[in-house]
Amino acid sequence: MADKTDKRPRSGGAPPADGRPAKRADAERTITAILDAALECFGTSPDATVTEIAKAAGVGRVTVYGHFDSLPAIVDALLVRSLTEADATFATLDLESGTAAEAMNRLLHAPWLLGRYQGLLAAATAHLGPEKVRRLHDQVFARIEAVVARGRTTGEFRTDLPLPWLTASIYALAHAALAEADAGRVGREEAAELLSRTLLGLLREPAQP
Repeated sequence: MADKTDKRPRSGGAPPADGRPAKRADAERTITAILDAALECFGTSPDATVTEIAKAAGVGRVTVYGHFDSLPAIVDALLVRSLTEADATFATLDLESGTAAEAMNRLLHAPWLLGRYQGLLAAATAHLGPEKVRRLHDQVFARIEAVVARGRTTGEFRTDLPLPWLTASIYALAHAALAEADAGRVGREEAAELLSRTLLGLLREPAQP
């Protein structure tokens, strides 16, 4: 959710005398602190409350509600931020080099997947609903879909199943791996390795009998 205090100064001339740029910087720091605290709280429990998030951020509930009008709004902003970070990570992986299988393996072992977002998927699904969570993933999964499409063109990946179905399968399996890691049933490195092996097996042409 956008910061309600965002009033950008006009271009040119001296900064406004009322200190709005400084207020904007203070607001951004507060928003960052709230989102960082929310991530920490969701890592402990996807059912974290606004009160718990405010306490972890070192601010009052009134301050939190000054920037986010509800708990789902906090979750929405946090998920958007995490997916933006993921997309930035994916952009550094040079997905056009090497084979499509190598690029897919790099994607599935990316730090974003193994990183610090424990509990966020469960919180997002609970507060935003699975359909919105899926839509928010569109930009990130466009990169994954592009790697799959390249592999289909080069003959590395199967073409007997529709591309949207393969993408949906990757989405489901990736989040299943995250859920298993979040629950502590597998380590995060192990989850990434299992996910990579499973998906590459799915994407390749089945052996002929």
